[in-house]
Amino acid sequence: MRSWGVLGGAAAALAAGIYVLWGPISGRKRRRRGLVPGLLNLGNTCFMNSLLQGLSSCPSFIRWLEEFTAQYRTEQEQPQEQPQHLSVTLLQLLRALSCQEVPEDDVLDASCLLEVLRMNRWQISSFEEQDAHELFHVLTSSLEDERDRQPRVTHLFDVHSLEQPEIIQKQISCRTRGCLPPVSNHWKSQHPFHGRLTSNMVCKHCEHQSPVRFDTFDSLSLSIPAAVWGRPMTLDHCLHHFISSESVKDVVCDNCTKIQAQGILNGQSIENQRTTFVKQLKLGKLPQCLCIHLQRLSWSNQGTPLKRHEHVQFNEFLVMDIYKYRVPGPKSCQEQLSQKNPEETTPGIKDGRAGKPSDAEQPAGTKPLFMNGASSSSSSSPSFLVSPGSFPLAAFPECRAPLYLYRLMAVVVHHGDMHSGHFVTFRRAPGARGSQWLWISDESVRRASLHEVLAASAYLLFYERVHGRGQPQSPAQS
Repeated sequence: MRSWGVLGGAAAALAAGIYVLWGPISGRKRRRRGLVPGLLNLGNTCFMNSLLQGLSSCPSFIRWLEEFTAQYRTEQEQPQEQPQHLSVTLLQLLRALSCQEVPEDDVLDASCLLEVLRMNRWQISSFEEQDAHELFHVLTSSLEDERDRQPRVTHLFDVHSLEQPEIIQKQISCRTRGCLPPVSNHWKSQHPFHGRLTSNMVCKHCEHQSPVRFDTFDSLSLSIPAAVWGRPMTLDHCLHHFISSESVKDVVCDNCTKIQAQGILNGQSIENQRTTFVKQLKLGKLPQCLCIHLQRLSWSNQGTPLKRHEHVQFNEFLVMDIYKYRVPGPKSCQEQLSQKNPEETTPGIKDGRAGKPSDAEQPAGTKPLFMNGASSSSSSSPSFLVSPGSFPLAAFPECRAPLYLYRLMAVVVHHGDMHSGHFVTFRRAPGARGSQWLWISDESVRRASLHEVLAASAYLLFYERVHGRGQPQSPAQS
């Protein structure tokens, strides 16, 4: 009996040691190496889980949140209760999902984000079907509101910011010739998804150009143009369709009115001259992190919503130089290529409709040009731009490196129809240069190949700008 007591005591001690080291076996699973935590589905919250996984794969966005929330550190030291900030809650989740903080569990609970959004008067139910793209705009707009609520001038008790040396590009003085108080850097910068669109209007009659207008954007929402039978749809087709020119009729032209008035004597008044203008969209400022939304919603002749399931080809690398608005100056790589083979660079833009150029349009004896999404020749291998290494600039030795080059970081996919479905995410694994891809569906996480990622029917694409050796790392040059 005494020996049985000794064995029982040893077994109990061994079990206690295992519990202390690894915790309860039934309640916790050890995460495999190289994977990231999953997210608990709180009841139709796959839209939020997939978006958080996509955002956590963008290091520039996490770094911006760290700088943005730096001013809250002094508030945490104060004893009184402080309100919950969306930026702080979002940063904690993204850092855990990017393995910058070691979480206690392999499956995280993101209900804290819903609570903060509800405190910001966003009525988001966790038991109804929601859209990941709409939540993305809720997050970005809420972060902008949070930034705008902060003081523009550094608080006198913010000793940390006052002690930091300010880099002033241009000295500003008030009437007393004294320097203005420094403005905290935490609140001056936009989030890395912030970009600007340019709108250019030209009169078809007098060719007068109206002043360029700028509009902000957080994501590019691209419609999928009508497909040409037998031709694959590419991301370039959607981008060209987005910036394709359109005619705007019955617009008052001040220059035509002025010309008409010069030919009338005795100062007689004339009516405003209305003509047709050509409107052209371009990207005035490209963001550091680029979110592309492919519009899958369409409408039948009876007015019922339908989902478009066709596959839009995209690549691991995305060149945006040809879509950037710029003043006349040195020509980019894509512009030099477009002058050599215009049929190859512009994928068949005719009357505002995007279509792939036919074989007859391609000049004889020219090499097929690889576009953002596919090669202009069906016989070419689609692996030209999808290697996990650096961008293959040797393919165009006569051109300089593209200035606006982006690398794919995450893909959000929607399975199902317009009434019900499920969101999943392909994302890069943190660390190891991000060469490993992961497939994530709420709590489930597994490894995936780049081929599987590029074959997905994307709904949201997250790209991050990469810089060459001779380019500065600051996104301000956009």
